Amino acid sequence: MDTGQDVVYTADRWACGKHTRRGGQKMLTVTPTDKTLGATIDGLDLSQPVSDADFRDLMIALGQYGVLRFPGQALESQDLKAFSERFGDIQGSISKRKSPSECPGVGILSNVVENGAYIGAPDAGQDWHTDMSYRDEMGFVNVLYGIQIPRRDGRVLGGTEFSNMHQAYDELPTELKTRLQDATAVHDFEKFWEHMRQNHGSSRPALTDEQRRLRPPVNHPLFLTHPITGKKVLYANPGYVTRINGIPESESDEILAFLFDYQLQDRFRYLYTWTEGDVLVWDLFGTLHRAIADYRPDEYRLMKRCQVMATKIFDPSYRKSVALEPAFV
Repeated sequence: MDTGQDVVYTADRWACGKHTRRGGQKMLTVTPTDKTLGATIDGLDLSQPVSDADFRDLMIALGQYGVLRFPGQALESQDLKAFSERFGDIQGSISKRKSPSECPGVGILSNVVENGAYIGAPDAGQDWHTDMSYRDEMGFVNVLYGIQIPRRDGRVLGGTEFSNMHQAYDELPTELKTRLQDATAVHDFEKFWEHMRQNHGSSRPALTDEQRRLRPPVNHPLFLTHPITGKKVLYANPGYVTRINGIPESESDEILAFLFDYQLQDRFRYLYTWTEGDVLVWDLFGTLHRAIADYRPDEYRLMKRCQVMATKIFDPSYRKSVALEPAFV
C-alpha cells in the first residue's frame, strides 16, 4: 500500500538543497551534489519493491538532477531487472554471447577473465555517447550496479563522466537554436562500434550483416523536448550522430564538429566516482556519458547493467501514474 504523503509535482520541485519524504517507516532523502548533475538517494532498498509514491519522487529527481546514486545496495540480477523495468522495457543484446548473469536483460560490463574469456563487455562505453539513440525507440535510462571497483594506491579508478544536455541547449547561441529548431539528425550504431575498433584497440569483431540489419540508422530531432522536465535538450551525441538532415554535408559536418566540442565543455560535465554497492540511474535524454578507462587489465571492474528503452515514458497512462504532465509529449 502507498502510505506516502500527497505532494505537488513540478519540474523545479527540487531545485536545490536536501529534501526528504516519508513513506511508511522509511524516509526517502534526495541530496543534490554541488555540480551541474547528480543527487544521492537514501532510504530505499532496491531489492524490495519501490512504492508508487517513492517512484514518482525518483522520476522527478531524475529529470531535475539527471544522475541518481543509490548507495549501499545488495542486489541479485533479478532485483536489478525488476527495478529497471519500472522505467520501461529493457533492451536486448545483438550479441550471440550468453550473459553470465543468467538473467535476460541484465548485462555484464567487466574486464574479469575466466576460462580464457571476458565474463562481460570489457570496453563498453569508453568514449562520449548516449545509449540507444541509435534505436527508433530511444533509450530512457541506464541502470548500472557497481560490484567490483578498481583502485590503485588508494585512488578509485573506472569512473563514469556525464555532460548536461539541458544546460548545453540553454546556453547554445540563439541564432543556432532558431536555425535548427526543426532539424533532425542521423544516429548510426556502427559509428561508435567502429570507432572503438579503430581508435581504442577494441577486440570486438566487425558487425555482421545481420547485426547491421538489426541496428539500421535512424533519425531523431536535434533538439528534443524532455519527457520529464518539458524543457529542450541537445540530442546530438558524438558516439552515434553522423549528420544533420536537410543541409549540405559540409555544413552538417561543420555544425556537428562545433556541437560535439561545445557540449563537452567543463561547465557541463560531472565525474562520478564509484563505490561498491552503488546503483546509478541516469537519464539518457538529458545527458551524455563515457566510462573512464584508467585502470589496467589486472585492476578489475565488474558492473551489472540494464539499458531501459523509452517504451513507457511517453505513454499517457504511465505518465499519469508517475504524476507527469501529459502536455510535455
